Amino acid sequence: MTASIAVPAARVRPAEGLRQSASLSWRTLVQIKHNPMELIDFSIQPVMFLLLFTYVFGGAIVGSTGDYLAFALPGIIVQNALFASLNTGVGLNTDLTKGVFDRLRTLPIARWAPLAGRIAADMVKQVWALVLLLGIGAIMGFRVGGSPLGLLGAAGLLLVVVFAFSWIAVLVGMIVSEPEKVMIFGFTVMFPLTFVSNAFVPADTMPSWLQGWVEVNPVTLLADAMRGLLGGGSVAGPVGGVVLWSAAITVVVAPLAVRAFKRRV
Repeated sequence: MTASIAVPAARVRPAEGLRQSASLSWRTLVQIKHNPMELIDFSIQPVMFLLLFTYVFGGAIVGSTGDYLAFALPGIIVQNALFASLNTGVGLNTDLTKGVFDRLRTLPIARWAPLAGRIAADMVKQVWALVLLLGIGAIMGFRVGGSPLGLLGAAGLLLVVVFAFSWIAVLVGMIVSEPEKVMIFGFTVMFPLTFVSNAFVPADTMPSWLQGWVEVNPVTLLADAMRGLLGGGSVAGPVGGVVLWSAAITVVVAPLAVRAFKRRV
């Protein structure tokens, strides 16, 4: 007769669950030291986009690389942040397929701690990417025209949207069988979403039948809000639209993602 293995109950106090989430988040960040390639999506790739779009397409689009930099940098920040949000789903799916969650399940931790830890770690990476892009942009000639509060507001708004889109990544990561399929989803959905917006080119250069979607596209609204906050322009309309989109995505997708997460773990 074989003895059964007792699995510790994962009912812990909220404060203890937050501490566990922080520990798992730190685990994810420490892994970068052993696998620096994880930072490609948050470092090398966005800088390449910024350099290529500015110096290759900038003159053709607006006639001046300096003017295009002021227009495109906020859009590139948005595009990179949304694509990088897919890493949350990739990381969770990788942990599932490699048996990490099987080991965590035997520990007396909150069931939601691994999910919260992964999202928090990816948020830290997003802040790194934002600082990096703004720093490279400053070297190239970009200047923040707004106040320090505007800069903080831009960062906060970006993280709100990333948090909302992270739930989409979590849902996809829990549904698909392999991490690569999360990225396939990204190329299928995120590419049209970001490129059919004013992130890289003004909307008035597009066909009239396409401009209607571009104007309500959450990527367009976030890019406009970032331009206003970083440049000191009007932001009330775009910020309101971004908040509504983020709230709608979170309310609809987050419960589905949590349910799918509970089924897998």
